[in-house]
Amino acid sequence: RRNCKGNPNCLVGIGEHTWLGEIDENTFHSIDDPNSERRDKNTFVGLTNLGATCYVNTFLQVWFHNLELRQTLYLCQNSRAEEHDAEDDTDYEPQTICEHLQYLFALLQNSNRRYIDPSGLVKALGLDTGQQQDAQEFSKLFLSLLEDTLLKQKNPSVQNIIQQQFCGQCAYVTVCNQCGRESQLLSRFYELELNIQGHKQLTDCVTEFLKEEKLEGDNRYFCESCQSKQNATRKIRLFSLPRILNLQLMRFVFDRQTGHKKKLNTYISFPEIVDMGPYMERKDEKCVYELSAVLIHRGVSAYSGHYIAHVRDARTKDWYKFNDEEIEKMEGKKLQLGIEEDIAEPSKSQTRKPKCSKGFHCSRNSYMLVYKRQVEEEVEKSQSEINVQVPDFLQKLVEKDNRKFEEWCAEMAEMRKQSVDKGKAKHEEVKEIYELLPAEDGQPYEFVPLEWLQKWLDDSTVTKSIDNSKFLCSHGKLHPDKVEDVKRISQKAATLFFSRYKGSPRLDGSALCQKCVVERCRVLRLKNQLNEDYKVISNLVKAAVDSNEGYWIGKASLRSWRQLALEQLDEKEEETRHTNGKTNGEGISLETEEALGNRKDEEDAEQNLHFNEDILCSHGGLCISEIERKLVSTEVWNRLKVYFPKAPEFISNQESCQKCQTLEREDEENEALHKMMANDQKTALLNLFQDKNRPTLQKWPQESDVLYIVSLFFVEEWKKFIRRPARCNPVSSVGNSALLCPHGGFMFTYDSMIKGDAKLIALLWPSEWDAISRFFLVDQPIKLSRRMEKTQNDTVNYEYHTDPELCLECREGLLFQQQRDLREYTQATIYIRKVADNKMIVKEAAPDLNVSGSDAEDEREEPKAEGESDPDFNQSNDGAKRQKLSNPSTASSISTSTFTVHQKPGARRSIRHRKVRGEKALIVSANQTLKELKIQIMHAFSVAPFDQNLSVDGHYLTDDSATLGSLGVIPESVIYFK
Repeated sequence: RRNCKGNPNCLVGIGEHTWLGEIDENTFHSIDDPNSERRDKNTFVGLTNLGATCYVNTFLQVWFHNLELRQTLYLCQNSRAEEHDAEDDTDYEPQTICEHLQYLFALLQNSNRRYIDPSGLVKALGLDTGQQQDAQEFSKLFLSLLEDTLLKQKNPSVQNIIQQQFCGQCAYVTVCNQCGRESQLLSRFYELELNIQGHKQLTDCVTEFLKEEKLEGDNRYFCESCQSKQNATRKIRLFSLPRILNLQLMRFVFDRQTGHKKKLNTYISFPEIVDMGPYMERKDEKCVYELSAVLIHRGVSAYSGHYIAHVRDARTKDWYKFNDEEIEKMEGKKLQLGIEEDIAEPSKSQTRKPKCSKGFHCSRNSYMLVYKRQVEEEVEKSQSEINVQVPDFLQKLVEKDNRKFEEWCAEMAEMRKQSVDKGKAKHEEVKEIYELLPAEDGQPYEFVPLEWLQKWLDDSTVTKSIDNSKFLCSHGKLHPDKVEDVKRISQKAATLFFSRYKGSPRLDGSALCQKCVVERCRVLRLKNQLNEDYKVISNLVKAAVDSNEGYWIGKASLRSWRQLALEQLDEKEEETRHTNGKTNGEGISLETEEALGNRKDEEDAEQNLHFNEDILCSHGGLCISEIERKLVSTEVWNRLKVYFPKAPEFISNQESCQKCQTLEREDEENEALHKMMANDQKTALLNLFQDKNRPTLQKWPQESDVLYIVSLFFVEEWKKFIRRPARCNPVSSVGNSALLCPHGGFMFTYDSMIKGDAKLIALLWPSEWDAISRFFLVDQPIKLSRRMEKTQNDTVNYEYHTDPELCLECREGLLFQQQRDLREYTQATIYIRKVADNKMIVKEAAPDLNVSGSDAEDEREEPKAEGESDPDFNQSNDGAKRQKLSNPSTASSISTSTFTVHQKPGARRSIRHRKVRGEKALIVSANQTLKELKIQIMHAFSVAPFDQNLSVDGHYLTDDSATLGSLGVIPESVIYFK
């Protein structure tokens, strides 16, 4: 009954049962009968549902059965269709809505297909096939669009067909209760929208639609005669009704509680014959209408469900149900108009259907009733005999489509025939070969893949050549573990297979691999022996070992040797199953192999997976550390060697690696030398190391008129060496060239060294510079000197000079590059500081920089005086910006390499940004707009963008479309926010 898994001799249950015995030829193909797509005689044509377009299909079927509308549409001028050559291979593609409707109606009338595809019209209307639209809204918009299109036609009967068929006239009449003046507003309608809530009869809905409405209180009417607001009454008067009366039942209403539309499942009773005369302004006018269509919405939700149309044939008076592709004639008990089961409607919402008298129908799903005006009996008889003829130019296109359909039917029939012929031939082949498959005892045999045999017996797949390469071991023979994936068949059957389907290599009885079996047995034997050896070795290592005998073994290897051995044996066993679990011919890619290899190397290194390699040094010798190794007896080592024959071997008197010993001595000497160097340098430069008694530009010390400048990077690297001389390399050069331009000129001004560039430089006393000159290689000394002058009002002026001098050209280039960098940043931090009116505002001026950069010397924020306002919001436009130094009165002027500063003592501050209460950090980019920043602020502070007043550096930010870079917002900016 089924195939014995793993038994290469079992040839049952591999797919042969489908071919044994008599076979129905229909099983040889999966092609439906193309004639099932053919339209039956005296039936209508359906429409394909393109996803959620059933509401479109219902209206198209209703309009198609309007014979007057269809005949008039055929009269529309269509030069493109008339000029199209029906014999041409290119398909006719309508352009306008009228052309689409013409062609669609012609196909619905004379097509040989059971259903046609309306995708051309749906695409022209721009409808989303995956989303269900409001059916009532679609009806209104489509008729309006069609009317606009037909107005462009020259034939008057074509121009006015929509109005003649669907358009009625009414008036909204308002009567003043005071003076009796009547105001009338004429209007056209294409359908009457009837409220069904609270009603059970269609006539009740019409009566409510026309009833008077009182205008009182706040809703009073302004009377032109009285020239004041008066109580009044308002109602609708019907002056004329169209030939086709569309009554929209307002099932979809807005639910104020949920804020969504809902469907009313109210039962409404409607008659087959309705007299609209009593509702007309002229009571003597005969307005009797007969039901011609009922449009139905199945489902409980206003946003989903399914649309169906029940339509009456104008000629035979028979009713039909149009459900997309499916069309059913309704007669006898089936003639229950508007009754369709709801889709997944819960039973609790189902109400009992009221009884309907003869000539009436009840429905809880109907959303539109279509009535056609009754005419005189003779006229009706003549209309029913109207034979709407498809124009010749459209009939040619229909015949062309019918020919394509017939060709498709013939093609499908031929494909069915070919599949049957192929199946019959395969049946004969299987009966011929399957009986030859079993290999008799003592007769030659071969192996073929089980998967290939199954696919050969499966008629739905193409039989490929035989590939035995995936079953080969590393010795090029049949792998022991792959025998369960092959079948042993007679050599005669194998010869037939290989001659018809080709392939290689052929595997006969000599292909069984003895080497793989022997290796597998060895591994299994060692696995069985492993636990016994573990007990013996665990006891032996506890005994003392003579220092002149035995072998060195790594302690980590000794702790985990059983696990390592087991894993190694598993690997050996897996190798006999092919490397990485892959059979020959299924090799992994080079990239994957490298990735696996790298990961395995990492795991090996991390877990010491290679036995006894934990005491190997980098030169391949015995490591010098005796803490990591243990001496074991010869017996222990011999037992371990069985499992790890390639492990490094070190006898007890083996000397440690000479290279490692030499390097260790050199490291010890270098470490001692580094410590001595660090101690000497620290003693000579103790204040520099401890950041004590440091000179600053804001408080220039009186004891010296000369200072030296070095790179702050050099100072930080030197401190690292002093702290850890054994781990860090000594600093050899001062590296001042980083502070100079390519021409050898100095790159910084006095102001820049106080502000942003302070994080790049450090100031030294002359004595410290002398010490540095002794210890380090000096590529270029940078000296800063000053000269003092007194003015008549006892103000002290200082003039500063650098050697080498400032290179103005390179300095400007540097500034330009810095400014560009500030305008092109990404993912930078800025700070939003919220400012409240009439409250003390804490604003941090740009700090007076401490060149040491020591966080330990950060000082607290200086509070502003009570009531001081935010300078960014209260600064005059013509006033000079506040100087961001320790004292607001200080100013500076620069002349090439000479700096003149009027200086008074001030507090020293850290360069680190200090957050204050009410401030938040945001991540922004230079190309981000101000509007986008305001949205970020809105999320952070819950303040709408139009309520945000922002300023930075004393100017307002107002242009929402400008980028932050162009507005001067740079990294670490503080934006004040009111």
